[in-house]
Amino acid sequence: MRRMRRLLVSGLMVMALLTSVAGTALAGQPERGTIWLDGVQVRTLLPPAATPKEGTDKFYMVPGTGGVAAVGPGSAGYHGGHWQVYVVSWIVPPSAPFPMLTSATAIQDAVDAGDITLERRADLDFLCPIQP
Repeated sequence: MRRMRRLLVSGLMVMALLTSVAGTALAGQPERGTIWLDGVQVRTLLPPAATPKEGTDKFYMVPGTGGVAAVGPGSAGYHGGHWQVYVVSWIVPPSAPFPMLTSATAIQDAVDAGDITLERRADLDFLCPIQP
């Protein structure tokens, strides 16, 4: 029961983050914000541009952390922020707070350790370039 409750809370946190970040931008007004890239917060500009099933750059929605980009400007394989969304879920959520997963490497390490799962959500793909 406790595990189910934590999974539900984790899912609700991800959906709230998606709604707050993508909802405003997709309503017509660009939204400025930050996401994580290699452990550092970087600026973004989220224009009103949903791109379902067209993402090419991995982007992780992490409970307790927010958005984490796998690549950015200057990285091999960066396509201007055409994000391919993966929702992170804790297999056995920590008691609180959630550990900060702020890089693709940390996320992969958590997958390898069996701490999290990734769910590909092509319906949530979007365009959001990282600002210099």
